[in-house]
Amino acid sequence: MAHDGQVQAPNVYDAEPIPASAMAEIERLLSSGDLFRYTAPEGSPVALLEGEFAELMGARYALAVASCSAALFLSLKALDLPRGTKVLIPAFTFAAVPSAVVHAECEPVLVEVGENYRVDMDDFAAKLPGAGAVLISHMRGHTSDMDAILDLCDAAGVPVVEDAAHSLGTTWHGRKIGTIGKIGCFSFQSYKLVNAGEGGMLITDDPELAARCVIMSGAYEHNWKKHPGLQNSYMLWQNKLPLYNMRMQNLSAAVIRPQLPEVAGRVAKGRAGHDRVAERLNQSAYLAVPPPLAPEERAPDSIQFNLTGDWSDADARRFQAEAKRRGITVQIFGLSEDNARAFWNWQFLGETPDLPKTRAMLMRAGDVRLPTRLTDDELDFIAAAIFDAAEAVKA
Repeated sequence: MAHDGQVQAPNVYDAEPIPASAMAEIERLLSSGDLFRYTAPEGSPVALLEGEFAELMGARYALAVASCSAALFLSLKALDLPRGTKVLIPAFTFAAVPSAVVHAECEPVLVEVGENYRVDMDDFAAKLPGAGAVLISHMRGHTSDMDAILDLCDAAGVPVVEDAAHSLGTTWHGRKIGTIGKIGCFSFQSYKLVNAGEGGMLITDDPELAARCVIMSGAYEHNWKKHPGLQNSYMLWQNKLPLYNMRMQNLSAAVIRPQLPEVAGRVAKGRAGHDRVAERLNQSAYLAVPPPLAPEERAPDSIQFNLTGDWSDADARRFQAEAKRRGITVQIFGLSEDNARAFWNWQFLGETPDLPKTRAMLMRAGDVRLPTRLTDDELDFIAAAIFDAAEAVKA
């Protein structure tokens, strides 16, 4: 708020603040130098975090790792997929997702995504035969039709891994996203609901997958004994699986743990803030915020909207400029140079596939962060800037 009472353009790029309650533990760790998760005989901050996160999610096993990308990679490796296995992924996701598939020596198969940012089920069904796994990214927190996906995958005997980096707190028929597939993967990168700068977590109810992930994450020699249960499985896999050293360190866990009790409150605030902005944008003849699917309760920390009607690339760029002039930066995925969410920039995959639905969506989909700390006045400022920018170009 400015001195004259006018609302200023909010800063949407600062991450969620670290609770003051984390400071004492951080100071203790820095003073002791005890940053390695396996130094203590038991009860390290990372081990405590794993137990707390498993309880939060209602999962049997949780493993803290260096990033969500690491969690995705370990999940695919734990499935013991043969080299070259085809893994279906949505074509609207972050470049780290196909990268994890490549790193696991598998072949990403990109599935079309519609204008509602969710997997096109016709294309999914057509590409599923021959796939050895499915990695579903709930990109920007948008849940695809998990009922249809699981029905098809269960019938085909194909395991599903969930990339829930943007979906901590989202539910599907009341069931927590990340607990629906064989393994769920989460992110604690700064722009996520829980902020540790970097960090990831994987959860599963499958004891053998959990044991394999623990060993490969870097529980070398007998450090697996510091993980509860599964001792026979750990012993079985020790020295039979490679070590990828993707462990989380104690300082990250100390930053994350005090934030877990705040998740429910952040989810509620994020949903309310998103819906407040969406209501205003949907009043425009030139903008549309796709609604959630019926079984879905989202936990958004950003908003996505489509430029509807007849928009040229030049019009879309003018819209971005008008929003910027009003203090709000709008990302249009397909118009941002080298955007890591535009599949044609994933040149490491080789030839770019023909995905007209996804391409059309990316060229007209706007994206703005909505941190849960924003006030109603700040949310209204963002909504007005976007609404008025569209009017300035098209009205």
